[in-house]
Amino acid sequence: MRIAIAQINSTIGDFSGNRGKILDFSRRAAGRGAELILFPELAVCGYPPMDLLDQDRFVEMNIRTIRMLQRELPPDAAVGLGFVNRNPSSRGKSLVNVYGIILNGRLAFEQVKTLLPTYDVFDEARNFEAARKWSVFEWKGERIGVAICEDVWRETAVPGTSYLRDPVRELLDQGAGILCVPSASPYVAGKLKVRRALAERIALRGNIPVIYINAVGANDSIIFDGRSFVIAPTEKAGRTAAIRNYPLRLEAKAFEEDLSFWDSGSAVPEDSETVPVDSESSAKTKYLDDPFKTGLSRYELDILEEALIMGIRDYMKKCGFSRAHLGLSGGIDSALVAYLGVQAAGKDNVVCFSMPSRFSSQGSKDDARILAENLGCRYETLPVEPVFNAYLSTLEGVFENRPFDIAEENLQARIRGTLLMAYSNKFNSMLLTTGNKSELAMGYCTLYGDMNGALGPIGDLFKTEVFALCKRINERAPAGRAIIPGAIIEKPPSAELRPNQKDQDSLPPYEVLDEILKLYLFENLSKDEIVKRGWDSELAERIIKTAARAEFKRRQAPPVLKVSPRAFGMGRRMPIARHIYEI
Repeated sequence: MRIAIAQINSTIGDFSGNRGKILDFSRRAAGRGAELILFPELAVCGYPPMDLLDQDRFVEMNIRTIRMLQRELPPDAAVGLGFVNRNPSSRGKSLVNVYGIILNGRLAFEQVKTLLPTYDVFDEARNFEAARKWSVFEWKGERIGVAICEDVWRETAVPGTSYLRDPVRELLDQGAGILCVPSASPYVAGKLKVRRALAERIALRGNIPVIYINAVGANDSIIFDGRSFVIAPTEKAGRTAAIRNYPLRLEAKAFEEDLSFWDSGSAVPEDSETVPVDSESSAKTKYLDDPFKTGLSRYELDILEEALIMGIRDYMKKCGFSRAHLGLSGGIDSALVAYLGVQAAGKDNVVCFSMPSRFSSQGSKDDARILAENLGCRYETLPVEPVFNAYLSTLEGVFENRPFDIAEENLQARIRGTLLMAYSNKFNSMLLTTGNKSELAMGYCTLYGDMNGALGPIGDLFKTEVFALCKRINERAPAGRAIIPGAIIEKPPSAELRPNQKDQDSLPPYEVLDEILKLYLFENLSKDEIVKRGWDSELAERIIKTAARAEFKRRQAPPVLKVSPRAFGMGRRMPIARHIYEI
């Protein structure tokens, strides 16, 4: 049977646009002989719909779209796609996350999702009822089982998660000969290896092909990398080979829509609109090493860059922006955001603003200008000194002649934030905020100042990862033509809000800070547990206490693009007013 994997970028709530993509991909696939066409999880409405599920019209539009597709899809091809439906049972939640197969005008098959995740960015058990029965779809001599995304992740050790049901086993018990896994699986660095390992175990366990159909595109903070794939036994007859003979047969594009084909009776990959490749496993060892000591290989840094660029591009497009801007300080964070913004929106659609104060070094001003020239984008200078002086004059009486401190430092940042938001209002330009994860964790950022913006592209990157990505970008550039000036990467980070200021005056060295933050944020370790890992007790306590006290700032920060196992925002929901028991 000729099977098409239709990896599409759905927009949440755009039923007409999503339906148009489903029709376009289906017709192209059918025109190339596809007998089974598979789309991702919730392709009809987009993922995650969140509290739109509380709106009755949103649910009705899902169902209405399915009815329209029944009349419009090409005949004689079975088309599988995910949507929201009403729970046919009178028990439990009123909605289900379902995968339906439309064939010759009929909704010929439906499988409800079984395992409903509630960890990280997921909140499905709040809205959906789990499956109580499982069945296979028979078509063209094949028995096809459908396990929706989390339904195949039962074997992973997600902290605090335990599932009683095993949907894969239920489907294998019913004689499934092919397992389809429609998914909306978010990108995290290194996650592709985990997905493939899961598919290999299932292929070995059931001695069957596994077709993984992943969403692509970005919705708010969440990035979907696509990279749909097929893992199947070397030979269909017998299927008794060892696990090494369950190879990757096909891999769709990363971070792009794609239409790929695989023949279930073929021992070799079929053609795709792009050549299927296994970039990660076939890359040279040199490409896979960790040159910058962050835990990310060159390959992973390149993929990370692609993820962030697509995240910015999709956020702009889906929110109605065609241009973006940011403050360019001459530091490494804003340099990286400027580079990513230009890659996402194009040099003609990005404006960089230098906003020097009395404390801005000539080197930083020069570095910002050179970077903008390298990127080819518009560069403007808005001095904040006149406004700063006016504010100081106005506040002189109420400040009671107290010495210069953090109040005056933050005042400069807030002036800059006001100027950037004024430009946003005047030209409908999206402001990109430039803070990194290390700063957000420690509250080393100014509310209504440098935290202003619509999106934080690098808010889920630790400072050491920012350095690594910038070095990798320059490493790929033609010899002698570094995109990000070397001075930006080499100089000590500074907010330049007081004389001779350095980040390390207020923060531990980033290579130390980031490692302790990973233990605290990713592994949920307390101070004592971190100390047992070999770190200093006073330092661990200081970092945990500072991070916990900064939660009120993060609650007011713009959304960040999630690229780590646990990002601030949807993926880490913490109370603001609390006792810091961890120390």
